[in-house]
Amino acid sequence: MKLLSVNVGRPKTVDYTDSPGGRTGIDKQPVDGAVRVTAPGPKGTGGSGLTGDTICDLRHHGGNDQAVYAFAREDLDAWERLLGRTLPNGGFGENLTTSGVDVNGALIGERWRVGPDLLLEVTSSRIPCRTFQGHVGETGWVRRFTQAVLPGAYLRVIEPGEIQAGDTVEIVHRPDHEVTVAVQFRAVTTERALLPSLLAAEDALHPETVKKARKYVEKLGA
Repeated sequence: MKLLSVNVGRPKTVDYTDSPGGRTGIDKQPVDGAVRVTAPGPKGTGGSGLTGDTICDLRHHGGNDQAVYAFAREDLDAWERLLGRTLPNGGFGENLTTSGVDVNGALIGERWRVGPDLLLEVTSSRIPCRTFQGHVGETGWVRRFTQAVLPGAYLRVIEPGEIQAGDTVEIVHRPDHEVTVAVQFRAVTTERALLPSLLAAEDALHPETVKKARKYVEKLGA
């Protein structure tokens, strides 16, 4: 398992986002050399965990629990076949394009050692939005992406470090539950009855998802 590319985005003004100022950093491009990754700070004030990467809409993106976004090259390849066009590394706005990693089958709380120093922990799935649809340029993209259940994973930084293309990705911890990134995605999008099951991963789960799961239980029970 390895890291194919490290991707960062510069701010651009576009007509397909409701981000403040109409600017987005979703157009991630692979970079040469090492990139420092650290915890960026709380959501709302902290942006990306990657040095040189831009998060423009701090209302919905970035912060410690969404510091890094990973997407599997294998899933990009599957979308290439479906869409009939090339998707470069970083094409879905991911910071890390991986090879050989089951990103959507990763458990919430699973920890990845990337390179010699960086330690990341899986927190949640990506939820598609208007900006993502505009960036990809496909009609009905939010629906199609949701139905595919290949969302990619957000991760928090446990131990900071530098990473670069070619680094190994090692799974160093898998928690004792069955809540995967794909299950979490289904629970918060199309299968809300799964929300109570997410609480098995509560200690590592993104706090916003914990809140949704608890609210569901309080209203409808487990």
